[in-house]
Amino acid sequence: MENHDQYSEYLRLTGLVHVSSISETTVKQLLSARGNYTVFAPTNEAIYAFLDTLVAKDLIDSPSWDGFRDSLSLDSVQKLIVLNSIVDGGDNVAFTVADFPVTNATDIPLPNMYDRKLTVTYSDSIVDGVFINDCNIDERNRDIPVLNGYVHMMHRVIAPSNDNMSSLMEEIIQSKEKGHYVASLLATACGLKDTLRAVRDDTYELLYQTGQIRDHNNSNGAKYAPAHRYFGFSYFAETDDFWSKELGKPYDEITVEDVVAYLDANNIYPDALRNDDYTDENNLLNRFVTYHFLPFILQPGNLVYHRNEMGYYPSNAILSVAMAEYYTTMGKRRLIKFYESRESNGVFINRFPVLNNGRHGNYHEVSCDPDKEGIFVGTPNREGHYNVRNGIIYPIEELLVYDDATRENMSGERIRWDVAAMFPEMMNNDIRLNPIDGARQNDFAFPADEVYRYFEGAWNGRTQELGYRTGGGINSGFNDYLGDEFQLHGIPDMIVRMPPVPRRGTYELRYGIQAQASRSMVQCYWGTSPEQLHAEGLPLDTRIGGKTRFTANGSYPSDIGWEEDTGDDDYDAKVDHNMRNKGYMKNVALMATSTGGTTSQRTGDNTIRRIILRATLDPDETYYLRFKGVLDDSNKFLFFDFLEYCPKEVYDNPDVPEDIW
Repeated sequence: MENHDQYSEYLRLTGLVHVSSISETTVKQLLSARGNYTVFAPTNEAIYAFLDTLVAKDLIDSPSWDGFRDSLSLDSVQKLIVLNSIVDGGDNVAFTVADFPVTNATDIPLPNMYDRKLTVTYSDSIVDGVFINDCNIDERNRDIPVLNGYVHMMHRVIAPSNDNMSSLMEEIIQSKEKGHYVASLLATACGLKDTLRAVRDDTYELLYQTGQIRDHNNSNGAKYAPAHRYFGFSYFAETDDFWSKELGKPYDEITVEDVVAYLDANNIYPDALRNDDYTDENNLLNRFVTYHFLPFILQPGNLVYHRNEMGYYPSNAILSVAMAEYYTTMGKRRLIKFYESRESNGVFINRFPVLNNGRHGNYHEVSCDPDKEGIFVGTPNREGHYNVRNGIIYPIEELLVYDDATRENMSGERIRWDVAAMFPEMMNNDIRLNPIDGARQNDFAFPADEVYRYFEGAWNGRTQELGYRTGGGINSGFNDYLGDEFQLHGIPDMIVRMPPVPRRGTYELRYGIQAQASRSMVQCYWGTSPEQLHAEGLPLDTRIGGKTRFTANGSYPSDIGWEEDTGDDDYDAKVDHNMRNKGYMKNVALMATSTGGTTSQRTGDNTIRRIILRATLDPDETYYLRFKGVLDDSNKFLFFDFLEYCPKEVYDNPDVPEDIW
């Protein structure tokens, strides 16, 4: 940058701004050192244009550094310009345009030095047009290689808003801005303003910065504590155009009462309370609105996670088999399904297609009845004041309701989820399947509850260490569901709050096992009160595989009946039946043994499923699952990967046997 005059003002600022409030090192000194830096360097013209905007907002008197009214605001703006422009990749990565997320309106995986995520958008009208937080990268002067990273010339200063979801909605309501005006009215009416202000857990922040929350080392190497505990929200909201069409009124004349009357007239949530207390989770409007909210940020590229499913290659991101995610919504706890396949042409909410799921099928979508197509999720606006710190609003053009038909369809299918999907903190803090290949992004350790409870939906007070492994960035070689796993080291004792079921009925709960000698054995407990859970069956021994039982004294046959598929459907079905009688199942055919692989995990005898319980479950109950170690060996750990609810109508269907996928 020293060799090009157009960066002179920016370069001068890097020599004034320190890398942090507790360091004497300037950013210019940092950029002269070894590392991996992605620098979005604004030109002189871009910086002065930014100062013009501050004059227009009456924040400074003139578009110059002399126009500031005090040194504090001057220092703040200089930091904003510099620290927002740099992503420090540490030992891992610097980003060229080719390394940016391919999905539009998705964040770069690492935060900038201002601790903000930068959003990448692609232009439909400009050839090779790429924007970072709606600031355009020069079409020629990009991907400039230097010894310690890349420089991208910017024609605008990157200055993300510090607003939160609540303040964004307040702005939209006050200005009657078209897009999500009605949605903002509804969320505000339901009393979500305070909730949607949450950005960061400052108590955790202080504990981490003062060294009270530390990294760990165990038999699998170093694990790193998350640096933050952020909060976030995803709002899947009907657009103003939808409401205008449905209610026959201009969007800016629609009231909360209009929407309530519409919901009531269409018999939405017939069992909900019809009163004016919209903050009550049993109220009609509250029930309607909160089903649109998830208590975490889902990036556009991660609405449905893809990693090591059969036929999927991260290098080209071409979709293959049908994939689904199940999450628990805010308010009254309910399931919401996100679905994507090669044939779906996008992500859909609560889609229930016909799949080619026979023993010799490929698990691709065959067809979808019109009443089961679900709701298409549109591309969110991430520009301007919509680029808030703690959330995303996704546009939808159909009415989203957790109605009888949705619950009926959901209760007629197997519900499988990656354990990481249970905890909002995993998505809010870029932990779940972090695509960066680096130790701090791949191997995590969470504090025990005695230090600080990191997960709102899990208790691990007496666990020596709860760890999480992504499997090594996007090219995971782990033989896991989606390539990631939790590990409970020491003698485990952990309770997790379970997702709800869609309808009252009999379900199996299944646990994915990857058997090894290093694994542990636990007794499982189940119930509706964390303090009064009852034991379920024999202990879960994750050292037992399909053919081998690993012990401290050697390996022995497991005697649970696993045999490799022969291609004879009747014989293979009989093997599956015999394993079920002993409480086990083969692993899922959906997943490959590694990213980009073509060998199904069903072929592996050490990756199997254990049926933990069969019970009648109610959608209005909250259930808890506890794992309590029964081996007096702190060197072993519990492998925790994925779970399944499977309704009796699926696993015990006399006409259509449960598929192998």
